[in-house]
Order: sequence, then C-alpha cells, then structure tokens
Amino acid sequence: MTLSELRQRLEFEPLSLDGVSQRQISMQPQLVEAALAWQDAADDHAIICLDDPAYPPLLKTIYDPPCVLFAKGRSELLTVPAVAVVGSRSASHAGLQISRQLSRDMATQGVMICSGMASGIDTAAHLGALDAGGATVAVLGTGVDECYPRRNRNLYGDIRHQGCLLSEFWPDTKPYAGNFPKRNRIISGISMGTLVVEARVKSGSLITARLAAEQGREVFAVPGGILGGQSEGCHELLKKGAKLVENAVDITEEISAVCSSHLEGLGLSHHISKPNSCELPIPSLLSSVKYEVTSLDEVVEHSGKTIDHVLEQILELELQGWVAAVPGGYVRLKRN
Repeated sequence: MTLSELRQRLEFEPLSLDGVSQRQISMQPQLVEAALAWQDAADDHAIICLDDPAYPPLLKTIYDPPCVLFAKGRSELLTVPAVAVVGSRSASHAGLQISRQLSRDMATQGVMICSGMASGIDTAAHLGALDAGGATVAVLGTGVDECYPRRNRNLYGDIRHQGCLLSEFWPDTKPYAGNFPKRNRIISGISMGTLVVEARVKSGSLITARLAAEQGREVFAVPGGILGGQSEGCHELLKKGAKLVENAVDITEEISAVCSSHLEGLGLSHHISKPNSCELPIPSLLSSVKYEVTSLDEVVEHSGKTIDHVLEQILELELQGWVAAVPGGYVRLKRN
C-alpha cells in the first residue's frame, strides 16, 4: 500500500486513533507515513483496508466495520471461519477449564478461535486453540504493539507466531478504558457465532453477545451454578434463546450449515483440518433438526430448502439413522 492510497482511504472513512480525529490526520500526514513505516518494519506487519482481499469477510457485513485494521502475525488467517469465545476476567477454575477445552476442540476441527486476550476466559480460549496447534486471533483494545495485560506477554508472543493480533487502533495506542467495549463489535463481527462462558449480568461479554445477535450471528452460552452468580449472564442469554453448549459439537453442528463449503476451501488453503461436522450427510438439513421435536415447518424455514427437497433429503437421513419421524415432526438421533 502506498502513502497516497492510504491517504485516499482516510479521506472517506474515519480511522480510530485514540482521540486523533480525521481532521488531525489530514493536517498531520506524518501519521499516515508513520503507519506505512510500521508496516514496512516487519514481514508480519500488515495494514488491511476494507477493500483488501485479506479483510475478514464477515466483518465487512456489520453496520460499522473499521475501514482500516492493523494486523501483526499471520494476517492470512483472518479469512478462516471463526467462533468468538468471551467471558469473565475473574473466571473460576472450572470456567477456565471449560473455555480452554471447548476452544481446543473447535480448533482441532479447523475453526479459528477469536477473543480479546483479556485475563480469564479470553486467555483460556486462546490457550486452547494454541494447544491444538490451531489458529487464533486476538482483537485488542490497544494498538497491536501494546501487550495488555502485561502478564500475557508470553501469550502475546505465541499468538503473534501461531495466530494474529488485530486492532483498529494506531499501533502504539496505550490502554484506554473506552476502547475495549468498542473492539467488541470486531470480535463478534469476525465470527460466525459467539460463545459466552461465565458472565455476570452486567458484563462486557454480554455486550459482545448482544452485538453478535444484532449482526445476525449465532449466540451460545455455557450454563453454570446458580449460587455464585458467575453465570447469571449466561443464564439470561439462554432465557433469550441462546443455544446451550455442553461440548464443541453443540457449536460446530449449529454453524456447519453456514461454514461447510467455506471451510472446505479455506481449511485446505491454510493447512487447517476440516471440521468433522462438515463431513456429515446433508449438513445444512441435519443441523435444522434438533434433539427435541422439530416440526417440518421449522426444518424447512431453518434449512432454507423447498419442502419437496426437505422431504426427499430427510427420508435419506431417516434411512441412515440420523433422524426419526415422531408425532409433530422429527428428532435428531445421534451426533457425528
């Protein structure tokens, strides 16, 4: 990217610079020159604009996508289908284990794990993806050259080498409280769905879940105990229709209809194994049949197929033992 190209983009879209306005950018061209110098300083530095092929495809579809992103690490991974994992910074031991295990299992199936590199659930999610040798992206509320919190210095380095650090803020932007909620729309926007593990009712994680729902993405939640209050936010999401998650299959089955063809091509190009859920027979239809009674109308609506097509394919699933016809509709019989 040349200086003139970046300046031209900044003429039409604002760039988040931690208080530096667009007018100030136009009056201080050295800011643009500094960004380009940063990009040239290392092979794994990248400035990604909205019309670049490397720009996360789902992020383009949200109401207010950043016009420019700064990436550090393997920026080519930003086009891999992702699931966001968020939750409490002061998570319980069980919550950390759940976040790490679910993230590890999803990463093993070729799903990229997206989170915010905060303490607690975010950190466990990134570690789970790294454990599996999978891809993970950390969307920062600082510039990509800033590691926050400091205790995550080793994790920061591991993500840089195995995944990607991403921010809409200028590379040297320091931690500022107002920037962290702002980055949540990117975490949910990059991802096909958002999983919440341990969150209180007044939690930033619920902001991410709300944004995901507004962006038309799936929302998942892990239930917890009712005494400590650490999972009150998750229970609130479940009451509002979030999908209850007990294992990674609960997530990958739900998103398989969306990602099957996408993962097949992208997984091969990035040497990431394809998810088992995408090898299921007729995945878009199978994911439409739940383990409780699902009416034919629901199956048709969720799958997006014509009723004749649904009846033909669901008969095939019956013969293979995946679903069964029951009074009121159909039920799912087995997992992959």
